[in-house]
Amino acid sequence: MAAPRLTDPLPIHPRGPLQGQLRPPGSRSITNRALVTAALADGPSRLVGASESDDTLAMAQGLEALGVDLLRGPEAWTVDGRNGRLAASGQLDVRASGTTARFLTAVATLADGPSVLDGVERMRARPIRELVQALTALGASVEILGNDGCPPVRIAGGGLPGGRTTIDARRSSQFVSGLLLAAPCAKTDVELTLADGELVSRPFLDLTLEVMRAFGAEVEWRGDDTLAVAAKGYRARSYTIEPDAQSAVYPFCAAAIAGGEITVEGIPDHSHQTDLRLLEVLEAMGCTVDRQRDAIVVHRAPERPLRGTQVDGNEFPDAILALAVVALFAEGPTTVTGLGHLPLKETDRLAALRTELRRLGAGAETGQDWLRVDPAPLHGACIETYDDHRMAMSFALAGLRIPGVEIRDPGCVAKTWPDFFTTLERL
Repeated sequence: MAAPRLTDPLPIHPRGPLQGQLRPPGSRSITNRALVTAALADGPSRLVGASESDDTLAMAQGLEALGVDLLRGPEAWTVDGRNGRLAASGQLDVRASGTTARFLTAVATLADGPSVLDGVERMRARPIRELVQALTALGASVEILGNDGCPPVRIAGGGLPGGRTTIDARRSSQFVSGLLLAAPCAKTDVELTLADGELVSRPFLDLTLEVMRAFGAEVEWRGDDTLAVAAKGYRARSYTIEPDAQSAVYPFCAAAIAGGEITVEGIPDHSHQTDLRLLEVLEAMGCTVDRQRDAIVVHRAPERPLRGTQVDGNEFPDAILALAVVALFAEGPTTVTGLGHLPLKETDRLAALRTELRRLGAGAETGQDWLRVDPAPLHGACIETYDDHRMAMSFALAGLRIPGVEIRDPGCVAKTWPDFFTTLERL
């Protein structure tokens, strides 16, 4: 879906305190997992509230290329599952979606013929070697055609034999999620052990397991480092996708920065989306958070100052960009650790954060896996976004307090939230 036509660069107008209610688009993370499980299930499934973004459209079109019939309606998407038997695609274009690249590399092993998976130029710098090694150990024929263990990838198809393997998940939990999503349709049971027991972004793996089980997969932990998956397939069903906590981060942080009260509707109080852990950080910095049965309210009285903090961002790395912008307005420094995988995202996000925070006048230092933000007198600037939706959305929040902030290439937000700037303007 294309974003609304926007001025480039786009000026952001200071305002606050804010007051508003909104419902973000459906969870992109849940949508992409549910699309895969529904495509591999034993009949038609209905996905209510699915996210329509560049990432989910890349996944949907990739599955269609593998022979899956999929109808995108305004209220729900209908997916006609193929019971684990996919058709050869020839070409799989994953665009800029790392999730789609990792998931479809594993899923395409179930096709009846070969596929070549590729995407935008940045995709050719995003690692996939660890997943390919694990798939090969399970008997699949997968070959990396790119440099340094990155796409393009050729997948021979013919099925996933199954068995036991070890996977290195220190750079991305998506390697594990991709393999697990395909595993119920393997020819024999799959047992997957985490190398050295290590896993980055564990909550995203928990989300994968939750969706798999919702579609009838039998998967369980054996000890602390091994997952066992029965080769019994998926069952079709109707499934409701909750709003996206990764998108909700931005209105939450808007309330923290500009003051006032923002209500995000539709996220249940039992949600397991990992980016909701940011709420604990905002509370520590001086915000009030009210978790209701079907909504979350973030409030900060304008006269109440924000405080700098220290946090481990390993489990919610996508939210760290917005948190770094909140830190601009705190009293005292903020230090975030556990960020070793940020350079592997849509851009080198650690380097990009350092550059753009400094562009606004702040002190910003980074190391191999950490970021420190030191508040300083701030001024307006034209922010580079590096074709990265999260850079655009995060630094737009700075414009709520700093006059003269402009966002280059604002249309890049179409990757996850095409209407983001319209929604921000309404607050």
